[in-house]
Amino acid sequence: MALSPFHLAIPVYDLPAARFFYGDTFGLAEGRSSDHWVDFDFFGHQLVIHEHPITPSQENAHTNAVDGHDVPVPHFGVVLEWKQWEALAERLRNRNTSFVIEPYIRFKGEPGEQATMFLLDPCGNALEFKAFKDMGQLFAK
Repeated sequence: MALSPFHLAIPVYDLPAARFFYGDTFGLAEGRSSDHWVDFDFFGHQLVIHEHPITPSQENAHTNAVDGHDVPVPHFGVVLEWKQWEALAERLRNRNTSFVIEPYIRFKGEPGEQATMFLLDPCGNALEFKAFKDMGQLFAK
């Protein structure tokens, strides 16, 4: 069964900076837009950035410990194919992206081993991108 694309709308308090970040840093294609929101093709999913005053989670990110790292909560992202993840990590490094958690292999040698990285957009929204060499490990216990 093919996955259906998700739709996610997030708040951004600096629409021009967020538009540049998602369009240039990630190279996402822009769809419909207005003076207050922009649609992006987010790896086959619909991401919409909406102009909105700063939120408490953007000002003061909460974290949970996972595999020895402080993972920002809330966060969102996409599970990519391994080579896509490597290419994205390289693209972000080449653009001198500041990572919350640098790209690395999480749960190494354990069920659910995965490549992961975390970063913030210019408005403090946390993103995670991950990949599994064995997609069967996506929901491993």
